[in-house]
Amino acid sequence: MSCYNCSEPHILCSSRQLFLQPLWDRLRTCEALIHSPFFPVIFSITTYVGFCLPFVVLDGLCPSVPALRRYKIHPDFLPSARQLLPCLGQTLYQHVVFVFPATLLHWARSPVLLPPEAPELLQLLHHVVLCLLLFDTEFFVWHLLHHRVPWLYRTFHKVHHQNPSSFALATQYMSVWELFSLGFFDMVNVTLLGCHPLTILTFHVVNIWLSVEDHSGYDFPWSTHRLVPFGWYGGVAHHDLHHTQFNCNFAPYFTHWDKILGTLRPAPVPAS
Repeated sequence: MSCYNCSEPHILCSSRQLFLQPLWDRLRTCEALIHSPFFPVIFSITTYVGFCLPFVVLDGLCPSVPALRRYKIHPDFLPSARQLLPCLGQTLYQHVVFVFPATLLHWARSPVLLPPEAPELLQLLHHVVLCLLLFDTEFFVWHLLHHRVPWLYRTFHKVHHQNPSSFALATQYMSVWELFSLGFFDMVNVTLLGCHPLTILTFHVVNIWLSVEDHSGYDFPWSTHRLVPFGWYGGVAHHDLHHTQFNCNFAPYFTHWDKILGTLRPAPVPAS
């Protein structure tokens, strides 16, 4: 049982909760930053760009390190500066012009409260997995609808498909409506589950990483879909098929909804 509200946390908290307590205590030393209305935008942009940069560097190294091309979904494709800069520019613009005012309004209505106790490790993992499953379901429905209804596709989702070959910085190259839809799903899920602030941060980091990895264009031996058994997770080649064929693989991460509705198309096995 969680003891977030216990009056003597150092005595009553379980050993599983104390596992994360040092990390949470360290984060709480930055409480002023976390309480700031600027924090959500700073956190989102720095995490996203930080995850994109390694793939941008790899693309820059590919011409001089040909061995890297064996891990690319499209070995002959390298994004140009004319593709990279508009994607980065649009991400920064949308976060400053649209996301920041929305987070400022939310901050004014619901100030961030940081409990003194960390969550239990198993509870954090449980909530992160549930958040990912809920997000996967919500975006699957949204995504399928925006492909099956031509007006929705043309008006809101087509911009995300302007780059037929994916690359990391194209992950958030999307309309404002799509960006806010994804943010709304995130907010609803963590609120419904009553997630601890540390769990919310962890979920956002994992969610951003998985979305960047799916658009990176690189299929490494340690990629997430190779670590999750039984084909439960689609991965980068699975999502790349959606970008090239449009009518399959609508779920962002897992494969069960596409299997159930008959929209799953397995990624081709790379030649050895």
